[in-house]
Amino acid sequence: MHQYNETDNANILLRSEVLNKLNNHKKPIIVTYPEALLEKVISRKELKRNTISIKQNETYDLESLENELEKQKFELTDFVTDPGQFSIRGGIVDVFSYAHEYPCRIEFFEDKIENIRTFDINTQLSIKNRKRIEIMPNTQKKKILKKQISFIQYLPQDSIIWIKDINFIKGIITDHYQKSITNLRSDSMYKKKDIHLLFTNSDDFIQEISSHKIIEIGNPTFKTQKTIKCNCLPQIKFNKNINLLLEKLKENHSNNIKNIILCSSEEQANRFYNIFEDQFDLSDIKIINLSIHEGFIDIDNQVEIFTDHQIFSRFHKFKSKTKFSNKHIITLNQLTNLKIGDFVTHIDHGIGKFSGLHKITNNNKRQEVIKLTYKGGDILYISIHSLHKISKYSAKEGREPKINQLGTPNWNKSKQKTKNKIKQIAFDLITLYAKRKKNKGFAFSSDTYLQHELESSFIYEDTPDQSKATNAIKNDMENEMPMDRLVCGDVGFGKTELAIRAAFKAVTDNKQVAILVPTTILALQHFKTFSKRLESFPCNIDYLNRFRTKKEQKEIITKIKNGEIDIIIGTHRIVGKDILFNNLGLLIIDEEQKFGVNIKDKLKSFKSNIDTLTLTATPIPRTLQFSLLGARDLSIINTPPPNRQSIETKIIGLNEEIIRDAIMYEIARNGQIFFVHNRIENIKEVAGLLNRLCPNAKIKTGHGQMEGNKIELLMNEFIEGEFDVLISTTIIENGVDIPNANTIIINNAQNFGLSDLHQMRGRVGRSNKKAFCYLISPPTHQISEDSRKRLHALEQFSNIGSGFKIAMRDLDIRGAGDLLGADQSGFINEIGFEMYQRILNEAIEELKEEKFKNLFKNEKEKFIIKDCQLDTDNEILIPDDYVSNIEERLNLYKTLNEIENEENLLIFEKNLVDRFGGIPQEIHVLFKAIKLRWKGKEIGFERIILKNDSLRAYFSSNNNSIYFESQSFKKVLSYLKKNPKDCELKEINGKLSLRSESAFEVQNVLDLFSNILKQEV
Repeated sequence: MHQYNETDNANILLRSEVLNKLNNHKKPIIVTYPEALLEKVISRKELKRNTISIKQNETYDLESLENELEKQKFELTDFVTDPGQFSIRGGIVDVFSYAHEYPCRIEFFEDKIENIRTFDINTQLSIKNRKRIEIMPNTQKKKILKKQISFIQYLPQDSIIWIKDINFIKGIITDHYQKSITNLRSDSMYKKKDIHLLFTNSDDFIQEISSHKIIEIGNPTFKTQKTIKCNCLPQIKFNKNINLLLEKLKENHSNNIKNIILCSSEEQANRFYNIFEDQFDLSDIKIINLSIHEGFIDIDNQVEIFTDHQIFSRFHKFKSKTKFSNKHIITLNQLTNLKIGDFVTHIDHGIGKFSGLHKITNNNKRQEVIKLTYKGGDILYISIHSLHKISKYSAKEGREPKINQLGTPNWNKSKQKTKNKIKQIAFDLITLYAKRKKNKGFAFSSDTYLQHELESSFIYEDTPDQSKATNAIKNDMENEMPMDRLVCGDVGFGKTELAIRAAFKAVTDNKQVAILVPTTILALQHFKTFSKRLESFPCNIDYLNRFRTKKEQKEIITKIKNGEIDIIIGTHRIVGKDILFNNLGLLIIDEEQKFGVNIKDKLKSFKSNIDTLTLTATPIPRTLQFSLLGARDLSIINTPPPNRQSIETKIIGLNEEIIRDAIMYEIARNGQIFFVHNRIENIKEVAGLLNRLCPNAKIKTGHGQMEGNKIELLMNEFIEGEFDVLISTTIIENGVDIPNANTIIINNAQNFGLSDLHQMRGRVGRSNKKAFCYLISPPTHQISEDSRKRLHALEQFSNIGSGFKIAMRDLDIRGAGDLLGADQSGFINEIGFEMYQRILNEAIEELKEEKFKNLFKNEKEKFIIKDCQLDTDNEILIPDDYVSNIEERLNLYKTLNEIENEENLLIFEKNLVDRFGGIPQEIHVLFKAIKLRWKGKEIGFERIILKNDSLRAYFSSNNNSIYFESQSFKKVLSYLKKNPKDCELKEINGKLSLRSESAFEVQNVLDLFSNILKQEV
């Protein structure tokens, strides 16, 4: 609170919204805390003077509004994403006022305000219509210059103030008032300021609230007129013990006390029904989907309220009102945007340079095209309908590609070489898939009440992606065909919980589970996590790694063979020749990309007829090929756990003061700290430095060269909270989950790769507390450009779930080749990562058609025509005066190019009107051209040329294609037979085409194609 100059837009937004409501005579319920009341606020008069009120249907000059916003220091941008910004597009003004949670879109018709609506910063689409809005500037900045008043003075005289423990509140206000005085006196900006003008002291606070009606909870301080007594008791603790809960429910029922269980989600309510249905009469209990903080028993009314998060010691989900910080989509768009000078790869012509969007004249008609520059200054213009053929070149950081020359065979040779190599690898994977389809595995039983009990006790509420992945895993396990599912999700997104549920499902069917992890530390961590989650259930868990003694290993191996261990967790040791399972039913592989090819080969013998679940935080683009391939099912977890906050990331020098403050702040809130120092030889010196800075902190060191039992003991002590700071090497990088550790300091951060830094940062911020990551590095001018880029990327992408964005920025492709079982980084660097993905997809489709026709016979029609290219001289473009931002026009063309059906095109059109206003004629023609490509592809055309008032539509250049046996081609022949004057078939140089001189506009051709598709054959 005393860091007065630091402004958090989300907090300013919330505070300003409350002031605005009170200033407009609304009477909200306000929940607050002492520190927030300490700081004085802008006066009512000043707030009113600086607020612009806008009403629907009133007359308002757009230019005057623009001038007023500039005067109030609002920033003009292309698109609004932050409070204090505005944008103007034709007759539409977007503005993000500090008075509202969402920005507003004001639509003008001449000088009249026709419509006002809120919109989402992520999608830029409207949410809700409003009759009026108040546009308020940043009141935090205004208050420095103007007289302030206490927040209490904003409250109406008839307000009722509820207070809990007035003496405690007075004490906090006094403490923070003193701290604020100390801090502001050292700030040159405030030396001459009267502190009293900026902050409220405790005496003034008591005096101000005294004029209101007060209700005190607990022992009263003020004179009491009336006392209200509640005959209530808090909910007792059940510590996840369902039997104890059942006893309590039955006891209440026999005493005529009504039982009500409040759940945080519909899913949780259903689990309770499943747990109770065989053990308790459900008519004697009410289960409601409603979340409150604590349960209680109301003795007078004979009702006991239970809450699910207290029964199972789950985190209570606080639903934050503001969505301000959740700007994922905008950031993602900025990442993938093409900028002039960027390298791009065209699937037919190779690597060139992007030279922007350009207008060209084709038969006296304007068109917008993408200009690419190749070797020797050669220029290639790409139609906006062929955007899907180009992709941004991305490979290793700092690597500049070799630009291709147009008209030479080099690119095709390189592409074919890559495709042939990929085909060899993909062939093995498809063969494995075919073998798996033939194999019969074990079909697990449906969920038992024990499974529902386990899932109910998860301390977080399931995210939608977690629920979806859980159901997919269960369906796979209950199927006779062996499961091979890959679960992709960012660090801390709940993949381990999915593994626990799958493992328990296997154990309840008397099957053993093997969990393979890449590091000894992770084996220990998973052992702890699994043991804790399954402590209430009959389940034997153990782990095997180099920390275990020879004797312990021998005992564990015997128990595995005899079936005495249900779940074994270990490093590559568990795939050793001496490990014999009694009844293995499930193999779980964590962070597969960390394992070498040899281990993967050993796993193949495991995987042929048992269920396999693979978990990875490897970013999604590297694994998409598997869903396309069908050789592996894919589940993606994109949504972070509820109430999880972004990790505040800062680049600092070796600043002792910042390091000391960071450690002491974390300890003050009973948290723990990771300090990463990756040099064992001087790790003790670092410990000495931290001991000097924080003499009261308990500090210990750990590294990979320590004896197994010592490092095990160290990690146990840290998990149990027996010391404050763990100074370690990167042994904590993978999977270490200590929710109480919410600050990480990484020394010499410039020496780490971006994915390593992201993984280490993922060790904190795993609870509902705010987390911090400090990157210690030399001054930026003293480190390499690559290191500087990596650190800034990590600082920039600190949002939850930014692993994908970090991967896009880094694109260090080490893991991509490993997933396919061979090192392919060489040709990935040669052609670019996205293009590698496309060629991979092409190779797989060709393999399915060439070598595995029987295996994929149901998909035969699907792969007939991959793409339909359209060349036309019609005027098809998005006008500059409709969308002036070039990057956004490119994004719109890209999105439009990816739309594949009428329903999504209508949504796109509606969104366009919402964001930019009424659609001009050129865009309507553009939509028709998109539909023309769909219908052309449906008929079977590879290329459509609509120029010089005539149509040329070309069929597959492969005369042996199965297309010529298809129903689609028979429809073309049927139409030609009935309508010989409309069009004709011609074959020139071995290429078959449909020609027409009467179809010369997009609409004519659209009608012709529709009539062909209506033919009955």
